[in-house]
Amino acid sequence: MKEDIKETRLPNGLTILTDRMPGVRSATLGFFFRTGSRQEPAELNGISHFIEHTVFKGTTKRSALDIAVEQDRLGGNLDAFTSHEETGFAIKVIDDQLPAAFDLISDMLANPRFDEADLKSEQKVIIEEMKMVEDSPEEYLGELFSEAFFAGHPLGLNIAGTPKIVRSFNANTVRNYFENTYHSGNLVIAAAGNVDHDQVLNLAEAIFSADEKKRAGKNANPPVVAAPILVKQNKNLEQAHLIIATPFVGATDGRRYAADLLTNIIGGGTSSRLWQKVREERGLAYSVGTSAAMYQDCGVFSIFAGTSPVQVGEVVDLSIQEMRGVVRYGVTQQELDLAKQQSRASILLSLEDSASRAAVLAQSEMVYGRQIPVDETLEKVDAVTIEDMAALAEEFFVTEKVAFAALGDLDGFTIDRDRLAL
Repeated sequence: MKEDIKETRLPNGLTILTDRMPGVRSATLGFFFRTGSRQEPAELNGISHFIEHTVFKGTTKRSALDIAVEQDRLGGNLDAFTSHEETGFAIKVIDDQLPAAFDLISDMLANPRFDEADLKSEQKVIIEEMKMVEDSPEEYLGELFSEAFFAGHPLGLNIAGTPKIVRSFNANTVRNYFENTYHSGNLVIAAAGNVDHDQVLNLAEAIFSADEKKRAGKNANPPVVAAPILVKQNKNLEQAHLIIATPFVGATDGRRYAADLLTNIIGGGTSSRLWQKVREERGLAYSVGTSAAMYQDCGVFSIFAGTSPVQVGEVVDLSIQEMRGVVRYGVTQQELDLAKQQSRASILLSLEDSASRAAVLAQSEMVYGRQIPVDETLEKVDAVTIEDMAALAEEFFVTEKVAFAALGDLDGFTIDRDRLAL
């Protein structure tokens, strides 16, 4: 499968990647930094997320309103995010607007104003965001679970920080952290769509080539995960939400393709085991499924569901039953073939979207240090065997490693490790 990917690495560490898609009129431009909440010292927990917000508050030549008007004029939504391991800013525009989009985002990231009054205002916004998460039981349970599962490690801390820490951020603190972290040595610029590599390179060199070379940020040590059993009472919720989880492979593990397929077989779609057993056959949940969060050096396999409080025990038992079945009897060739077909369709359909392709460019560079051809990915998926599934289940689906968390009107509900036995 022909791919038109080009890359340039500048002496200061900046990497420019482009993926040309002939025949489209869209262009997605993204600026991705190799830093997130995982690299933060505990006393500055949340500062990456705070910086992601406050670069929108104005630059030395643009006000916050100017930035808002300009992104609307470009016709694309300027999306920004902070995760545990990266911070990103991306916009999808018509191809002839790429230089204007580059000028806007590069100005925000090269010349942020960090005005003290603006920072105080944004502190209030972020604290309201925290309250919004607390009002979303699925998200809130996810935070409680991560804190217990990654106890004492940065991966267990809230990406947004805490109200107390966020209120402590001032212009001097933010500016120092920004200058030491959000520099060219930590930056990947990725563009996909009807783009020209030389044009993107020239735009990048004009703004960032003068930056001095700095080392890219390093992750903290790999976590030693716990296996908590956590039940939190909230009598104001109509549903109870639950998570069953185990450690899993990380993003750089060669078994990640098998891990994705196993996750999908257990609960990744409407034909998956959990969807059929919990929703279709028993009618116990509207939302039930699995996910595999893969960080650079570790991962988490999770089952999630929302159900009536009186049905939590039954959903837990069915979920454990499916995990136990994989450990003891494996998966069928029919299940594996279906999961491979789903994966292949997802990969190939994503090639039609410039936003997806720009994100893949950046992820491949930051996680693997190279571009992984689509054909290689498809071959790796196709090569997964039933034996690979069994080996993963045997290693990770172990009773002592199973974690559990639930949130809802669960007064009187208890669970012990025997009920989670695999």
